[in-house]
Amino acid sequence: MANLFELPRYIAVEGPIRVGKSTLARVLAERLNAQLVMEAEENPFLRPFYEGERGAAFQAQFAFLVRRFEQLRALDLGARSQKTVVADFVFEKDKLFACLNLTDQELDTYNRYYNYFRDQIPTPDLVIYLQATPEVLKKRLKKKNASGEKAISEDYLEEVVKAYEHFFFHYTSSDLLIVNTSEIDFVERNEDLQELLRKVSAPIKGTQYFLPLGSQEAASA
Repeated sequence: MANLFELPRYIAVEGPIRVGKSTLARVLAERLNAQLVMEAEENPFLRPFYEGERGAAFQAQFAFLVRRFEQLRALDLGARSQKTVVADFVFEKDKLFACLNLTDQELDTYNRYYNYFRDQIPTPDLVIYLQATPEVLKKRLKKKNASGEKAISEDYLEEVVKAYEHFFFHYTSSDLLIVNTSEIDFVERNEDLQELLRKVSAPIKGTQYFLPLGSQEAASA
């Protein structure tokens, strides 16, 4: 059957830590023969921030802001480009964490740079927001047992989940697919991954929800 719609050229996958966004971004990039843009993990201020060191929050956030801006500004998505891009983050996510972690004075300085940077980068055609409950994410964190993530407190993880929920409840910048991964695991179970890929391959307009309940796969908002 002929493809009756044009696949989005710029897809971003988002969600809290250990929700599976990097795994899904890699799979999508491979399936779509797309350029993969992975969020930089190297940040010398991240561990001091998790450990509560004074001033480390602003240092870590600003380092992430500059790096994310550099990555997205370098994308070639002009009208003449035929390139498809899959990223495992959206630029707005940076401000989500800034509002969560910075003081009012730090946030005022941060916002000046954020607003300047935001005007210079493209907006995704489709964002895939991966949800999971704090309890599920805690289990995945313990299973992964990454050294740099051991200092993440349960209270902070819960705050991050709430911040993501609030952000995407109001998100309208692009088409949005919300996927609840609490009952599915496309990292470990291939059948879950294939079902999700089928959904992503179909037209998505506005905000849609992926509900892994047999035939009730999606509901439009």
